[in-house]
Amino acid sequence: MENNWDIAQESLSQITVYSNPDNKPVTISGHAEELKCVGVGTDAAVFQHLYAPSFAFKVYAEDKVSKIKTEKNIYDMLGDTSFFPVCFAANDRYLVLSYEEGITLFDCLLQGIHIPEQVVKDVERAREYVREKGLNPRDMHLKNILLQDGRAKIIDVSEYIQPGNDFRWEHLKKGYEAHYHLIDGNAIPFWLIETVRKWYNQQRNRFSSFDEFMKTVLKLTMFKNEKKVK
Repeated sequence: MENNWDIAQESLSQITVYSNPDNKPVTISGHAEELKCVGVGTDAAVFQHLYAPSFAFKVYAEDKVSKIKTEKNIYDMLGDTSFFPVCFAANDRYLVLSYEEGITLFDCLLQGIHIPEQVVKDVERAREYVREKGLNPRDMHLKNILLQDGRAKIIDVSEYIQPGNDFRWEHLKKGYEAHYHLIDGNAIPFWLIETVRKWYNQQRNRFSSFDEFMKTVLKLTMFKNEKKVK
């Protein structure tokens, strides 16, 4: 791929990203006609440039730029693999990544797009690959996994040097295997997905198991749906 990402430098200089408290998404200040924001996280925002569409520019919040070198090192350790984007370069403000087509699993649920079992298998294999490279596969969730031509592409590796297991993927996989057939092909309302996400983040430690958590989610969902019908 031709290294023409420098064309975006002037436009990116017009953008500033600020972090927010309580792990909320970043705020973007500034504007450049040639840039399109294609993703927002808690540490950075991702842009695509009109004249360099093959690249994604992950611009970090001013107080998070120390993470750039760490993430670049993670990509270097992962090496050449189809499971993750390619990291071409890094500077003191942003990473230059390959732009990846596809739709997040989060948006698949919102739009009722089928998530094939192959995606689950790909993520499982990707996790094995990450461990083989001496890293820790964390923070794998619906917004960090793309459906790309029927396969999985994982688009955020920033936590792979952190210790411990957050169990996000294990719980998603279990939910897929046990419950996905009940909603497959149906568009799930945004309010419902957000409600489940908030319950999960705030209350999962109060339950003895993920199965107990899901039973409560299903009961509350049925209750809310009954109230709407009335």
